[in-house]
Amino acid sequence: MSIEIKLKDGSPLQLEKNASAYDAAMAISENLARNVCLAKVNEIDVDLRTKLNDGDTLELLKFEQKAGKKAFWHTSSHIMAQAIKRLYPDAMLAIGPAIDDGFYYDIDLEQNLTNDDLEKIEQEMQNIVKENLPLEFYTLSRDDALQWARNNNEDYKVELIEDLPLDETISFYKQGDFIDLCAGPHLMNTGMVKAFKLLQVSGAYWRGDEKNKMLQRIYGISFPDKKQLKEYLVQMEEARKRDHNKLGRELGYFTTVDFIGQGLPLFMPKGAKTLQILERFVEDEEQKRGYQITKTPLIAKSDLFKISGHWDHYRDGMFIMGDPEEKDGVTAYALRPMTCPFQYQIYKAETRSYRDLPIRLNETSTLFRNEASGEMHGLIRLRQFTISEAHLMVTPEQLKEEFLGAFDLANYMLKALGLDQDVSYRFSIWDPDNKDKYIGDPQEWQNAQDSMQAILDSTGIEYETGIGEAAFYGPKLDIQIRNVFGKEDTLITIQIDFQLAERFDMVYIDSNGEKKHPHIIHRTSIGCYERTLALLIEKYAGALPLWVAPEQIIILPIAEKHLQGANDAASRLTAAGFRVKVDSRNEKVGRKIRDAQLEKIPYMLVMGDQEIENQNYAVRQRKAGDLGTMSESELIERLQHEVDTFAKD
Repeated sequence: MSIEIKLKDGSPLQLEKNASAYDAAMAISENLARNVCLAKVNEIDVDLRTKLNDGDTLELLKFEQKAGKKAFWHTSSHIMAQAIKRLYPDAMLAIGPAIDDGFYYDIDLEQNLTNDDLEKIEQEMQNIVKENLPLEFYTLSRDDALQWARNNNEDYKVELIEDLPLDETISFYKQGDFIDLCAGPHLMNTGMVKAFKLLQVSGAYWRGDEKNKMLQRIYGISFPDKKQLKEYLVQMEEARKRDHNKLGRELGYFTTVDFIGQGLPLFMPKGAKTLQILERFVEDEEQKRGYQITKTPLIAKSDLFKISGHWDHYRDGMFIMGDPEEKDGVTAYALRPMTCPFQYQIYKAETRSYRDLPIRLNETSTLFRNEASGEMHGLIRLRQFTISEAHLMVTPEQLKEEFLGAFDLANYMLKALGLDQDVSYRFSIWDPDNKDKYIGDPQEWQNAQDSMQAILDSTGIEYETGIGEAAFYGPKLDIQIRNVFGKEDTLITIQIDFQLAERFDMVYIDSNGEKKHPHIIHRTSIGCYERTLALLIEKYAGALPLWVAPEQIIILPIAEKHLQGANDAASRLTAAGFRVKVDSRNEKVGRKIRDAQLEKIPYMLVMGDQEIENQNYAVRQRKAGDLGTMSESELIERLQHEVDTFAKD
C-alpha cells in the first residue's frame, strides 16, 4: 500500500505507507538541479525522520533558505567534529552549532591548533564527504545517554545531558563511526557538503563564562558548490578591509587599552566628533517630535532594580557594587543597564492627567552591561555604551499612533544614515515554555502580542517572528542589521511594556476621574551610537557621508607662504558651519592629496598664489577627484546642498 503526497508545485509523489520526509527527500532530490537540505511539511520545518500522512503538502528546503542553511551548516559542524576525533582521539567535544554565517565547534584539546592543523582537518573532512555517510537519527534514555558520554570521555556532553529534564528522551545522530548528542536537523548524508573552508581558531570559554575553561573554537563555512565558496571568500576579503575594528583604529576613530579593559573603547577626536554629531542630530529631531530630554544617574540602589524586575531577571548582566546578597543589611548599588526605571521616577514626580499624555521622555543614555568576553567585538558589543533611549507613557487609545510614530522616527534615522536598505525586522515574542524568563501572566502576554502584531501588520513590513527574544516585560520590534562579516545584531528596538507601570505605581487620571496605569513604549531611534558608528565605518569603508564625517574639508597650502591664506579660509569656512583643518606640513601638495585620500576626508581645497589672490579654491572631491575652481560662495552652496540632501530628505 502507498500514499500520494502532493508536492508544493501540485505534482504527485508516490511513496510507501509510513514513508518519512527523508524518503520523500531522497525521491525528489534525484530530479533537482541543486542539493536540498531538509523537508518542509504543511509549511512547518521538520526533521527528515518525520512521518508523512496522506494528503500532506511537502517541499524541500534549498540552501538559499534560512532553515536550509542552518541544516547544511549544522551537518558541516558534525563533519568537522568527526574529522577532529579521527585526527585527535583525545579531543573532547563541547558544542557545534550552525550560526548566522557558517558554523563552529568548541573542543577541549591540549594541543594548540594552528593553520597547518586546520588544513589537516579540512583534508580529513574531504575524506568524510567522499564516504557519503548517511546521518542516522536515534534516541536514548537519559541514563543510557549519560553512560554513552561517560564511556567516551565526553565530559562536556555529560554536563549538557545532566542539564536536561529527568524524563527527557535524548536524541543522537550517527554518521559512520561518529556519534554526537544532537537535536538536529541535518542533511541526508555527508556527501552533500561539496565545498567548505575552515576559517580560524580562537578561544572561547565553556558556556561563555570566564570562570570556566578556555576551549578552542574552530569556525568554518560551507556551500553546495565551489563557486559559492569562492565568491564567499572574495566577499570576506573585502569585509576584512572594511572591518571597523581594523579600519576604525587605522583612521583614528577609537583605540583600546588592555589595562583599561575589554569592551571599554577610548574615542579619539574623530570618533568623539562623529558620535557628537549623531547625538545632536538625534536630540534635535526628537525635540521636533515632542520629546522632552532628561538626564538621570548612572547608578542606583538595588531597590530600584528590584521593583523593575531587573534584579531578578537581569542581575548577571549588571555591574554590582557591594555584595549582591546584601548581607548584614548593607545595600548594594549597580551601574544602570537601562534607563527606564529612572525615567519612570520623573513621570511619577507630578500628578498626571489623560490630557498630559502622551508623555515622551528621551535621554542620551550611557549604559553598562556585563557582557561575556567572548561576545565582544570592536564597537559592536561593549560593556559601556550609549543609546538614544526614550519612554513614551500613553493611553490605550494612543498606543498604535505613538508606536507608529516611533517606527517612523527609526526609519527616518536609518534613511539619514543610508542604512535603510540594509535592515530586516523581527517581531520578538515570549517563549511560553520558559515562563521563568518573564513577568506577567500568559493572557497579558497574548493580549500585548496581539496588539503589537496588528500594529506591525498595518505597516506592511515583512518581519520574522523570534520566539523567546522578547524583553522580560513585553514584546518588541527588533530592527536587525548585519555587519560586514554577516553577523546579525539588533540596531533599533521598539517595545511595548504592559508590566512596569503597575510595578512602579505609575498612574494618570482618566476622563472619569479614575486612576489608570499608562501603557509604556520603550524605544531607541538610532540604537547604540557606538554600534552605529561601527556599521557606518564598514558600510562606507571609512569614507563617511559629508554630513557625519568628523573632518569635512582639508585645506592644502602649496607652500609655506600660502599658510596664512589657508588659515584665514579655514576660519571663514568654520564660521559657515563646516569642520575644517589645514595641512600645514612642509610636504609637496601631491603627498598632501594622497594622505587626505587615505584619511577619507570628503573635500580637499588646494590653495596657491592664484587661489589666494582671487579668493577661490581648486577643489578636489574624495570620490570624483578634481572639480575645478570654485568661489567660496559656490563651494559653500555645494557643501550645504550635499549635507541637506543626505541627512534630511
